[in-house]
Amino acid sequence: MSHDLAARFVSRLSLENDAGASLSDTRIRLLEQIDRLGSISRASKAVPLSYKAAWDAIDVLNNTAPEPLVVRSTGGRQGGGTQLTEYGRRMVAMYRALEMEYQATLDRVTSNMDELHHADIREFQRLMQRMAMKSSARNQFSGTVSGLRDAGMNHLVHVRLDDDLELIALITKASAENLGLHIGGEVFALFKATNVSLTVDETQAGKFANRFWGEVMSIGLGRGSVEVVLALSSGRSVVTVVTDAHFATLELKPGMRACACIDPETVILAVYD
Repeated sequence: MSHDLAARFVSRLSLENDAGASLSDTRIRLLEQIDRLGSISRASKAVPLSYKAAWDAIDVLNNTAPEPLVVRSTGGRQGGGTQLTEYGRRMVAMYRALEMEYQATLDRVTSNMDELHHADIREFQRLMQRMAMKSSARNQFSGTVSGLRDAGMNHLVHVRLDDDLELIALITKASAENLGLHIGGEVFALFKATNVSLTVDETQAGKFANRFWGEVMSIGLGRGSVEVVLALSSGRSVVTVVTDAHFATLELKPGMRACACIDPETVILAVYD
C-alpha cells in the first residue's frame, strides 16, 4: 500500500541543543538569507517574515544560544548591515545535515507502516502539533543555575546567563523540587515584556534585584504603549513595553543608555525533561 502526501510525515526539525528549542526551519531559512543578503530587511522578505518577526526571531536565537548567531555590522560603503557569525554558520550546517537524515529516517519508517490506517498517522501528526507549544513571553533566556537560596516558602534561584549577566527568579520550593533544580543545571528563564520596568535613573534601578543596563536598539510606537528593545552585552537583548506617558518622561532615543528592571517574582523558569 502506498502512502499519499496527506498521510506522509514531513520533517520540521527543532533542535534542542546549545541554541535551544527555537532553532526551527523558518529561523534557519532566515539565518541562511541573512548570510546570503547581509540585510535582515531583505532576508525577512525572502523567507518571508515580517521585519518585526525576523528581529524577534534573531533576539530569541541570540538570547538562548551560548554565542550570538547574528551580529550587527556598522560603517562601510553600505552603512552597515546584519551578518551571520561563524558559530551561526556551523549551527545552520548542522541543522541541514540532521534534517536530511531525519527526513530519510521518517520515510523509511512510514514505508513499513502498511498495517496502519492513514487516520492513525493523521492522529499522531495532530498530537505532535499540539505538543509543539510556544511561549507568549517575549523575553526568553537560557542559562545555568548558579545559586539556590532558601527564602522561607520560596527559593531564590540565580541563573547565570553569561559572564556578565545573572538573572534572579523567586519560585516556590515545590516548583523548585518539581523542576529538579540544582547548581550547574540548565534552565530557561522567561518573562513578559509588560513585566519589565524601564528607567534611566540609577537610583530607581537600584531598587530592583534584576537590573539589565543596555543601549536602546529600537522603539516601536503602538496604541497607548511603546515597545523598547535594549541591546545588552554578548549580543543579548530585552524587550520592554511601557505606557505612552512613561515613555514621554524617559525621552529615549536609539543609542541612549537605559535599564530594564525585572522583579524576581515575574520570572518563570522551565527545564527540559
